[in-house]
Amino acid sequence: MTLSEALSGRLVVLTGAGLSTDSGIPDYRGPGAPVRMPMTYQEFVAGPASQQRYWGRAHVGWSRMRRAEPNDGHRALARLEALGRVGLLVTQNVDGLHERAGSQAVVALHGRISDVVCIDCRRVTGRAKVQEQMSALNPGWVRRHGEVLARPDGDVALEETAGFVVPVCDACGGRLKPDVVFFGENVPKDRVARVHTALDAADALLVAGSSLAVMSGLRFVRYAAKAGMPVVIVNRGVTRGDDLATYKVEEGCSEFLSGLVAGFEGAVSLVSQNSQGI
Repeated sequence: MTLSEALSGRLVVLTGAGLSTDSGIPDYRGPGAPVRMPMTYQEFVAGPASQQRYWGRAHVGWSRMRRAEPNDGHRALARLEALGRVGLLVTQNVDGLHERAGSQAVVALHGRISDVVCIDCRRVTGRAKVQEQMSALNPGWVRRHGEVLARPDGDVALEETAGFVVPVCDACGGRLKPDVVFFGENVPKDRVARVHTALDAADALLVAGSSLAVMSGLRFVRYAAKAGMPVVIVNRGVTRGDDLATYKVEEGCSEFLSGLVAGFEGAVSLVSQNSQGI
């Protein structure tokens, strides 16, 4: 089976942080990525100091991330869906760029940082509103820390967060958390089930820009490989799924996906010409 043959049918696509690097959002584990330890859910709920540290950094990070725009890789995947080639797009990213690029059949495994949930009453609020509240409570905070190194999950490498005032839930006065899956939390079962259902109906799994270092994504590679389905991994650098891959492609996601679209569109055009007797 050639690479083209492996990708010739209906795909489930799994994307990671490497897909968004061309939008200016750094990845976690790619070549040159700094070593970091994200805050766990257990740390976040441990007390007000942890929530202050998280939100003091995230307030700065979101001010940058919300300006990021979809890149050629995001647009290519939206086009592949429009061509009927992608049955489901599964992303480990929380930036929402796939949806902004036009993809519709999307499972955001880890949620989206554009939403904020109250841990205590579960009310969901738009991130923009919470950002406004944080700006009012902490005037000048973003301006003072605007040059701090950005991170892929929407925060920055800011160590000193003393004095940052954290807003509370408008409904109950409870604790606010971005509506994303932290390390130490589990991906909701309904999201996992939806991906398994899509894989059962797919011809191949395409992984783009993920090192598969966490089980939330690796489980789907294992599921596809066990079913005998072709697995194609496009990622610069080693991944935990390399030994299960039918093909491993060391190439940038935007370049590879744009080329894949061009190939499919060329095939569609050729079929159309032949049907018209041209």
